[in-house]
Amino acid sequence: MKSETLRKTVAGVLGGAAALTLVVLLVPGWGDGGGGSPREAAGRALSAAAAGAPAAADDLAALIAEHERRVRESPGDDRAWARLGAAYVERGVGSGETALFPKAERALRRSLALRAPDRGNAAALVGLGALANARNDFGAAREFGERARALRPGSWAVYPVLVDAYGGLGDPEAAGRAVDALRGLASGPQVEGRHAQAFRDRGLREDAAVLAHDARVHATTRAERAAARHRQGELAWEHGEYAEAVAHYEAALEADPGAHRSLGGRARSLAALGRTEEARQDYARVLERRPLPGYALEWGELEESLGERDRARSLFGRMRELVARGRRDGVDGDVVLARYEADHGAPEAAVHRLRDQWRRGHRSAEVADALGWALYRAGSPEEAVPFASRAAGQDAGGALFSYHRGVIALALGERGEARRHLVEALRRGPEFSPLRAPRARAALSAVAEPEPGGPKDLYGDGPDPIDEPEPSDEDGADGDGREDGADGDGANEGREDGAEEDGREDGSGEDGAEEDGREDGAEEDGREDGAEER
Repeated sequence: MKSETLRKTVAGVLGGAAALTLVVLLVPGWGDGGGGSPREAAGRALSAAAAGAPAAADDLAALIAEHERRVRESPGDDRAWARLGAAYVERGVGSGETALFPKAERALRRSLALRAPDRGNAAALVGLGALANARNDFGAAREFGERARALRPGSWAVYPVLVDAYGGLGDPEAAGRAVDALRGLASGPQVEGRHAQAFRDRGLREDAAVLAHDARVHATTRAERAAARHRQGELAWEHGEYAEAVAHYEAALEADPGAHRSLGGRARSLAALGRTEEARQDYARVLERRPLPGYALEWGELEESLGERDRARSLFGRMRELVARGRRDGVDGDVVLARYEADHGAPEAAVHRLRDQWRRGHRSAEVADALGWALYRAGSPEEAVPFASRAAGQDAGGALFSYHRGVIALALGERGEARRHLVEALRRGPEFSPLRAPRARAALSAVAEPEPGGPKDLYGDGPDPIDEPEPSDEDGADGDGREDGADGDGANEGREDGAEEDGREDGSGEDGAEEDGREDGAEEDGREDGAEER
């Protein structure tokens, strides 16, 4: 999975960088004074932030150290507090050190206490918006971003926060308007990259690829090159071009060895190529250097697909620990956790978590897909359809969303619809998941042939009179019996295939046993669970 579960987390990088950039753009006095080595390192960190990419770890550390010293010496310096808070956000996003987020919030709120927004402190507001995006609190991010825009509508660095916030809220039109405003105020590889992401989120992958290539061509710094190459790697992954994705991720890591998110992308792509040991090594490295729960979930599912049940259980435990750690630091990890629960033994818990996300206004394609899948796994495929269709219709999730929609259609006996979505899933990503791609192929083989008796009412205008049987009671009864039997066989076959798919999907060990137990009564129990949920 991880491109699916990680993309929203990764998207916060530009928001954090923009927050730091805005501090530089709006706060006078930066760059005055000496040019000693710590100062130069801090300047390089700001340059990387301006490129919309994580700064080199040592440069960002120098920036943080300098401003920690400043606020100790001048605790009333609101500008230094704003710079420090923004730097904490960027470092936390890039490294996965969620413990930096409470420190960032204290610094940014201290800046606001010293100089309120009505006195022009837009920098602290943007920093708080970037922090809210990093914590997956998109409603708060929108509020901070809009307040900053009201103060500084002509400052381009306000807009990445709004793009991420509206994206997380499932409002692509508002996100697109923010991208347009950004393009009207700034240019360069960071803006081209953001524009590419907006096209990708709308399913316009060819346009996204062109813009991502332009961002790479125009990149002049290490950080810009790493960000552009990573973005190209993500697009190649989504197209099923796994070797090309590996090449892009490796180029990103060569440009900036601290671009740890590209380690995660390379691990996923190596797994798709069957280079399992190399994938394991990259997953181990990225979990050490950027410990996010999505990586642990991806690696666990790789091990599960290989029959390594003990390793998988250990990694799923690590995933839960990382979600809990993030929650202590204000990070909402419920979408990743719900994806795990839906597929590994607790779909009802996943439904509860995701309904809460929906009530909070988090209505992105990712959340819609996760909720639809959880409802299906909990035994309510009919209720799942609107959510899964919304996600697949936005065309933003690639193979995973199409796979989910196809399996749900199969469970409802909609063989043609199932075939269409499963073909699309495997066309986009033949190895989109070590667990799910084989199941997609098995499900597709079950619906590869038309229903017994052939298609009925092909044009939707009723039976052709030429083909009608002679009007006799006996023939009519036989015809009705045959039709009912054909329909019933098709529906039963679809549901049985779905049930088999469920059984295989439940993976390993005790979790799988629990889920299998529920699935034995999937039709009856699922309707009861669905009725109670409704």
